[in-house]
Amino acid sequence: MKISKKSLEVKHVRPSWDEYFLELADAVSKRATCDRGRSGCVIVKDKRILVTGYVGSPAGLPHCDEVGHEIKKTIDGDGSVSDHCVRTVHAEQNAICQAAKLGVSVDRATVYCRMTPCRTCAMLLINCGIKKVYCERKYQTGKESEDMFKKVGIEIVYKFNEIQKYPKK
Repeated sequence: MKISKKSLEVKHVRPSWDEYFLELADAVSKRATCDRGRSGCVIVKDKRILVTGYVGSPAGLPHCDEVGHEIKKTIDGDGSVSDHCVRTVHAEQNAICQAAKLGVSVDRATVYCRMTPCRTCAMLLINCGIKKVYCERKYQTGKESEDMFKKVGIEIVYKFNEIQKYPKK
């Protein structure tokens, strides 16, 4: 029996725009310098990439990958206590800073990121005029952000309806 080359080929499935930009956010996250929450962010408008950002220390300061984490206990919105590394700037914050440095408006744009933006990032995204947030997974304490987005009419979409897990340190 002869098998043709064509019958062995796997048909390429072209990703949707949302899948494409989320994959790019994952690629951007590979530059992150804190392994507790390697995250990347891509801000897009009209199917065009405006800016990217990843988790990393402020310019000129040491990175977690170089000197270790700066862990602080945080009281979450539900009253629980969790450990957070505070050495780094979040991916969304770095993307917003990049837009500001370059003079790029992100008004009415869409954000693609690894997980629900934290409360602070959510407030910044709201004030930047973001219209949609597309996340791979939920953040463990992201309910407050979700509620804020809903109140102001920002759509939030999840690729997977599960909570992002963090490595134990």
